[in-house]
Amino acid sequence: MKLTEIQDLIKFVSKSGVNEVELETKEIKIVIKTGKQAAPVMYQAAPAQITAAPAQVMAAPVADVASPAANAAAATEAKYITIKSPMIGTFYRSAGPDKAPFVNVGDDIDTGKPVCIIEAMKLFNEIESEVKGKIVKVLVNDATPVEYDQPLFLVDPA
Repeated sequence: MKLTEIQDLIKFVSKSGVNEVELETKEIKIVIKTGKQAAPVMYQAAPAQITAAPAQVMAAPVADVASPAANAAAATEAKYITIKSPMIGTFYRSAGPDKAPFVNVGDDIDTGKPVCIIEAMKLFNEIESEVKGKIVKVLVNDATPVEYDQPLFLVDPA
């Protein structure tokens, strides 16, 4: 792969909005990371490792101008406990398409009660609550991908 092709790939990835692209062939491996915590673009040839940073794609910080209503909502949500995803996978609110959701907004939960399922590598993992309280908000839509440590539910511990 020529340097101009690598540069074109970097430009394409920066415009596409994805966070990370990894391309590997017999001769070369390219990893391009963008976003807030972007690392330098690295590439390496098979026999000898070459690490260089021909271009670094960074997301520009945007000034946060919050309205008083948004500040009040943030303060209200601060008193809630967040149940977060312990893994990467697909989030499901129920055990099956014809089954009722494990929890709904307004439901009381206890420690150890299943709140959702996360499918990872064809394994269905039942996620149990680590807190006792009332479900205030479901933060993820059913059958959508979730990341590690992504907020899933807001719980009022009162």
